[in-house]
Amino acid sequence: MSQVQTIFKNMSWLVISQIIASVCGFIWTILMARYLGVNNYGIFGFATSLTGILAMTVDFGISNHIVRHIATDYDSAPKYIGNAIPLKSIFSVGTIILTLIILILMKANELVITVTLLFTIEIIFKSFIGLLNGSFQAFEEGKYQGIGNTILHVLLLIFILLTIFTDLGLIGIAVSYILANLIALVYEYYVLNKHVVKPKFELDTGFCKNIFIFAIPFAVTGLLYNIYYSIDIVMLTNMVGDYPTGIYNATYKLISVLSLFYSTYTAVIFPVMSKFYKNDEKLLLISFEKSIKYLMLVIIPLAVATVFYSADIIQFIYGNEYNGAASVLCILIWTVCLLFISGAANTLLNASHKEVAVTKIYAVAALFNIILNLFMIPKFTYNGAAMTTVLSDVLIVIIQFYIIYKLGHRPNKKLYIDILKIIAGSIILGIALYILNLNMWVALPVGIIIYLAVMYIIRFFDKDDKYVIREILGKN
Repeated sequence: MSQVQTIFKNMSWLVISQIIASVCGFIWTILMARYLGVNNYGIFGFATSLTGILAMTVDFGISNHIVRHIATDYDSAPKYIGNAIPLKSIFSVGTIILTLIILILMKANELVITVTLLFTIEIIFKSFIGLLNGSFQAFEEGKYQGIGNTILHVLLLIFILLTIFTDLGLIGIAVSYILANLIALVYEYYVLNKHVVKPKFELDTGFCKNIFIFAIPFAVTGLLYNIYYSIDIVMLTNMVGDYPTGIYNATYKLISVLSLFYSTYTAVIFPVMSKFYKNDEKLLLISFEKSIKYLMLVIIPLAVATVFYSADIIQFIYGNEYNGAASVLCILIWTVCLLFISGAANTLLNASHKEVAVTKIYAVAALFNIILNLFMIPKFTYNGAAMTTVLSDVLIVIIQFYIIYKLGHRPNKKLYIDILKIIAGSIILGIALYILNLNMWVALPVGIIIYLAVMYIIRFFDKDDKYVIREILGKN
């Protein structure tokens, strides 16, 4: 099986599972937002954001380090995984203590403390799932990650439905997350042990010390990344209250659903790019260029359509109580486009062993984000937080491409031409939607036909793209 076919096989499992996960997530997002109301949904957003920031204290970058290492040396997997699990268990206890200290210092009320601690337990289980998923990625066994992801999201939807039906409130929602992640964790460990690799459990202090040292750049980057993408919700809660946080969080959850597809792509392509770096740097750059091309092909027209129908989308999903979220959606949708570009760039830099550079980028971005939010949130509340996020993403992309050019990884000029074609096609799509003024549901199929027709007319797909398609189909 060729490398392209292997990538497509893993992508297929993960994309199918992600479609199921996104549908489930879409349903429970609607149900939870309507059930909890804006204020309680704001508390939910605060709890998940704070624990998201602290998630890296459970992992400390170990999972990313292991993926890169065992992707090029399968024989090392039992020792790496066998030491990582007990090491992460020790870190987990420290995370719970740290979370409690932060909540006390913030003078949080009893409900906020309880809910946040429950989500800390959930984030610990999720971190262990991340380690197992990293192992599946390294062995290019996307099937098991896909099945585990499906189990997690289907069970979570069922538990949330039961919580709403029995009216268990915000605490019941938090417990639902814990139970779903625990069951998915048990499944993934079982299949890892039976079908992929058997961990050799030990706590080799010297080996663990080396793992920790090599993983530190990933840990710092992950922490800064989590701060960067979650601090706005924490700051909104503390500066303007639960209601604006609930409005912003409602939109952020929709954006997160789209971001999951980027995560799926990265999960498959990162170990492959690590191999390319070791064996053929030319292929590394090509995979980077194709990543941006294909991701932009999908997300830019989607962003244009979202701007046109933001009010309809919010009304349909959340109802009148969340009308203020329409303006946030118009702004935040562009952060997904930038995230896809920065994500591909991060993958290139990490695969090239330039994780320290990535750490520095997110250090600058996190500081920029916090300082700008201090001015924007008091003046524009949730819209200010959204504008800050987009501006911060622009800064990240600029710095990333500056570093990539300095490293000598200069993307082919054709990539820029392709992006211009995508932008042109998306502008034509926007003009067509404006002139036709269609109902949102009618505009969806009509817009897809218009966009694909334009891309065909301007000859967007070249011979390399056709070669990739033939490889996937096994026709070469």
